[in-house]
Amino acid sequence: MNLKPKQQDFIDLAKSVGMTSPMSRDDMRELRENHGMSFPAWIMRDDARRAGRGLYHVPELDGGTAPVVTSKPKKAVATAPVTKENVDIQTGPVQGAVATVNSDMNLAMGMTGGERQSLVPSKAPEFVKWGHYSDIKKIIQSDVKVGKKNIFITGLSGNGKTFMVEQVCADLKRECYRVNITVQTDEDDLLGGFRLINGNTVWQDGPVTTALKTGGVLLLDEVDLGSYKMMCLQPVLEGKGVYLKKIGEWVTAHPNFIVIATANTKGRGDDTGKFAGTGIVNEAFLERFAFTEEQPYPSMSIENKILTKAGCSDAEFGLNLCKWSDIIRKTYAEGAIDDIVSTRRLVNIITAFEIFADKKKALSKCLARFDDDTKETFMRLYDKVDAETDFDADETETVASADGNVCPF
Repeated sequence: MNLKPKQQDFIDLAKSVGMTSPMSRDDMRELRENHGMSFPAWIMRDDARRAGRGLYHVPELDGGTAPVVTSKPKKAVATAPVTKENVDIQTGPVQGAVATVNSDMNLAMGMTGGERQSLVPSKAPEFVKWGHYSDIKKIIQSDVKVGKKNIFITGLSGNGKTFMVEQVCADLKRECYRVNITVQTDEDDLLGGFRLINGNTVWQDGPVTTALKTGGVLLLDEVDLGSYKMMCLQPVLEGKGVYLKKIGEWVTAHPNFIVIATANTKGRGDDTGKFAGTGIVNEAFLERFAFTEEQPYPSMSIENKILTKAGCSDAEFGLNLCKWSDIIRKTYAEGAIDDIVSTRRLVNIITAFEIFADKKKALSKCLARFDDDTKETFMRLYDKVDAETDFDADETETVASADGNVCPF
């Protein structure tokens, strides 16, 4: 379609500031607010331009032409073999053992109507870039062959592994397909299967298959909680695509596809008893991750920035919390105590403080999940760090750890 003068002015301005397709609503608002340009409602009204929730195709920015609205193609219908698995999932009569194989992305993502929701994570204003953020971003952006750049991220709970990956994807405007792995996760959950929709058995791609097709970032979260059933992902991890045997379809990996896994262990199990359910991950599975990033807790200065951006209104309280957690972690590393305070728990304490405006109450509520001895130890330690707090006078000065040693508080 030929653009009107005002529409062409908008395209020229967007090009001049380096914008490319697809554009988000925020991009459009930015041009309007910073350059006095009228809002391009003509883009949003064109159904053929929709690329996802809040995203729109503007091929004119890349030298292309406007998309043309065409009638929607009829959904393909394929005859599936009659199997017990295929028939049992129907609550109604079997209609000639015909399964609808729908390649429409809405159904592939488990949505039955409306525009497809974009899976590009939103940028979190409280996020602080630190640690392996730049390395992971560089790996995702690289043009290394699919299957040669998978990443395994390991580290203790609550230090921001998953959040970091999501924010890298937000920064790069890449769709993130997050799958929380459990011991029950199997091929059907990952690759796809037949689902009952309106009385018919319909094939739906799983998150792995959809990410393969679209070139998304596949995030396997808590992968060390999985079982041998994850081995169905071996060809996917190698970048060779996957054969969907239930419908006889071969899916080739998109050039931008990448797999990132997070875990609290290195796949060798857990001897501490803190990560219940984690087990030994198959060595052949682990070997298909080219990079391993060991995620520690952030330094005191970084953690203080995190608490500040998370909404800490009392700078001194935030700094004392960072000092407190640092001492706890060092003591934990030496084996003198059995529990640790994560960055996530510090953010929870800050949130509780903003609600109750009481340091002691905020600490008490967020430490209540620990046993009484550990909670008392942590509370007393904070009393040592922050002289302004006034905890109960009858609390003991020292508390014995689980092995009988006395914690030096």
